[in-house]
Amino acid sequence: MTSFKRVLATGVFLSSALIATGAMAQADLDKAIANPGEWAAPGRTFDLQRYSPLDQINASNVGKLQVAWTFSTGVLRGHEGAPLVIGDTMYVHTPFPNIVYALDLNNDGRILWKYEPKQDPNVIPVMCCDTVNRGLAFGDGKVFLHQADTTLVALDAKTGKVEWSVKTDDPSKGATGTDAPFVMRDKVYVGVSGGEFGVRGWVAAYAIKDGKEVWRAYSMGPDKDMLVDPNKTTDLGKPIGENSSLKTWKGDQWKIGGGATWGWYGYDPKLNLIYYGSGNPSTWNPGQRPGDNKWSMTIFARDADTGMAKWVYQMTPHDQWDYDGINEMILVDQNIDGKMTPLLVHFDRNGFAYTLNRETGALLVAQKYDPAVNWATEVDMNPSSPTYGRPKVVQKYSTEHGGEDVNTTNICPAALGTKDEQPAAYSPETGLFYVPTNHVCMDYEPFRVSYTAGQPYVGATLSMYPPKGDTNMGNFIAWDATKGKIVWSNPELFSAWGGALATKGGVVFYGTLEGYLKAVDAKTGKELYKFKTPSGIIGNVMTYTHGGKQYVAVLSGVGGWAGIGLAAGLTKPNDGLGAVGGYAALSNYTALGGQLTVFTLPQ
Repeated sequence: MTSFKRVLATGVFLSSALIATGAMAQADLDKAIANPGEWAAPGRTFDLQRYSPLDQINASNVGKLQVAWTFSTGVLRGHEGAPLVIGDTMYVHTPFPNIVYALDLNNDGRILWKYEPKQDPNVIPVMCCDTVNRGLAFGDGKVFLHQADTTLVALDAKTGKVEWSVKTDDPSKGATGTDAPFVMRDKVYVGVSGGEFGVRGWVAAYAIKDGKEVWRAYSMGPDKDMLVDPNKTTDLGKPIGENSSLKTWKGDQWKIGGGATWGWYGYDPKLNLIYYGSGNPSTWNPGQRPGDNKWSMTIFARDADTGMAKWVYQMTPHDQWDYDGINEMILVDQNIDGKMTPLLVHFDRNGFAYTLNRETGALLVAQKYDPAVNWATEVDMNPSSPTYGRPKVVQKYSTEHGGEDVNTTNICPAALGTKDEQPAAYSPETGLFYVPTNHVCMDYEPFRVSYTAGQPYVGATLSMYPPKGDTNMGNFIAWDATKGKIVWSNPELFSAWGGALATKGGVVFYGTLEGYLKAVDAKTGKELYKFKTPSGIIGNVMTYTHGGKQYVAVLSGVGGWAGIGLAAGLTKPNDGLGAVGGYAALSNYTALGGQLTVFTLPQ
């Protein structure tokens, strides 16, 4: 793959050739995405709407769903992400050791091939919040996997043969791979996990043909490392200025500054921009890193070919609560003030739902999507204000009180956020977003910590619990992103940690930590169906057709941050970065597992 510098040097002819090459490489992916019966990308489409135009299963008959078939992955611990379906083949992934199965849909899910990488088990202790993996990507006849040991591998989709592999980072320093790769034209994009180990976050693009690195953009540091042009890259409409990141860190703290990038990637082909978020700054002790800590906790819009940032928006400057900004960016076009506008909608861990113009980065709406959120009163929406776009922090819930060991209590949401990586869905039928949420608060006590490569660099002790007066730890909500309002809300005993799916049939699906697959009416939220799978669901519901029938599928296997106590056998309340105590009762409802469950209507 030709580098960006050479493209500039050789001019328009080579640029056109690259575009043609990219179009050829992506032809099979475009074909699969255009087929509503297939599921060829983590969000089904590049806009991450997680919407299916299939309607054979609908609000009038979903109550008749039955289990069609099941498949055991042979692996325990947390099963995040979702399978892919390309033609007559389903591709299923697992947590560490990151097995990939190709299953024959024509033959009751018979295993066509199996890829099982040999990874050093020493990578397990540096995986922050369980040994999860968020899924696979497809393109150019290949299936892509980002392994825990930061190996990006391209597998022949028909045979499972390794076409190429490349190491993206160094697990000995705490870097791991948990994100689902993202494929666009002639490139595959991945990021990195490891903010709790002082890893400096990045996103990189690799040539789909041979795995050569095309560009890499860091979350913080010098402008050239971040692929930022201080005169052209904007923040809320204004150029960010020179060395904007370095000035917001003390000394060389940015080199171990976090800002990991383990979430999801959206893409607008008209603008040729990819969208993603960066995570928490390192360490969790805010007293050790004065300043805004840019560009952690930030939405990035980057040119897909060059990686150059067009605009950025930092949601939680100088994060004091571990409110990672990695959640998905859902791209929709909706009417704002009488004008159809290209929007980006993001449900952040910090409890605010943001609606921005995805072309310009203009902030249009920022509202709480859980009334329990209390760490900030609101986001300043006055463009003439010196604090425009910043949250108005409530001092009572700040974790920075001039001392190292002050325990701040009853902060809402907890560090795992009002929503973590479990993706929301959008339905163009209703114009609403469907959001699986956490309804959890915390106590947060920072302490001083020193950096050692490959060792935890956290610096805080947490405990978690439901908001005062409530017993539910989750809600599944419908959200109006133009008004910033909850339309309806269904309480859940535990966090709704499974990713949502919206369909043309007027049904929305999601999974719960106890293991229920649930189907609700898209307009009213009325529960239409539920089935308890063998283990808690932190996977994302998907749908496809085969042989003229529509199927709904979900991975179950409790784990992730909320289920880390079960997944890793932890029992002390403050273990698992505070989650173990909050979710202790989960063991009364489910146990470890690793299973794919596929549903359909009876004959």
